[in-house]
Amino acid sequence: MVVDTGCRPLMIRSPGAGRRRLFSVGSPEPHDMPLPVEPEIGDIVFIRVTVRPFLEVASATRSWTNHVGIVVGERGGEVLVAESTFPLSRVTTMSRFLARSDRGACVIARLKQPLDAAQRSRLVDAAMRRVGVVYDTGFNLASRRQFCSRFVREVVRDATRIALGDVETFDTLLRRNPDHPLGFWKVWYFGRIPWQRRTVTPASLMGSRELRVVADTRDCACDVFEDRE
Repeated sequence: MVVDTGCRPLMIRSPGAGRRRLFSVGSPEPHDMPLPVEPEIGDIVFIRVTVRPFLEVASATRSWTNHVGIVVGERGGEVLVAESTFPLSRVTTMSRFLARSDRGACVIARLKQPLDAAQRSRLVDAAMRRVGVVYDTGFNLASRRQFCSRFVREVVRDATRIALGDVETFDTLLRRNPDHPLGFWKVWYFGRIPWQRRTVTPASLMGSRELRVVADTRDCACDVFEDRE
């Protein structure tokens, strides 16, 4: 696989696909809704996956989004997105990434500070170094594993020194949403929620002041869905 960074091509190898059950995140069929902007390297793509663990993340953070990836180039005319997902972090096409979102909707955000060629190259290198890392189902910022918002945050930080979103404990996060039921998370963590564990969420990244939204297809996706019905 060749990723065009705008500077030099980088060769990467995608990890093999593993078995997906609880974390299966939607249709593998490509999504063909046209985007209102031409994605660029470093663009951050927020989606809403409709399987239970991801929906619980959205509910806990009071946010539409529950998964995020980052644009790292193109191949054969298709935009490529790097992401941390179950079981391993990987690079996929934009069309397949969006096919896993509720009604194919997405929000694309771009750094307010434009990336130069060196930063684009560093960003792609940072993403490729993290390809093939096991997914962290505990959402632990101190883990050797990865999860989506941590993946994107660290890739951007390594390339630009910009820190997106807020690092917060589970206690802080859930105190902001005191009415959120904890039953799912008690089961998820085998009866003991790690309240002092530090994490970062897709919602926190999406609200970062370092980003500006360049595309939001949530309303368009609803219109397309209704037309097909």
